Amino acid sequence: MIDEVAALMKIPVGTLRKWRSAGNGPQGFRLGKYVRFRRSSVDRFIADIEAAQNQ
Repeated sequence: MIDEVAALMKIPVGTLRKWRSAGNGPQGFRLGKYVRFRRSSVDRFIADIEAAQNQ
């Protein structure tokens, strides 16, 4: 799933992992040993970044 989110955002997987470990980026959660992201969290993160750049 992290690969899908990185592809959607058009960023390297490593960047998304780095953001996650730093507490930045879209909110994710663990489901067993896997990291998962809700589409709404990803969309909200993108919208927040966009809004911040348009101010």
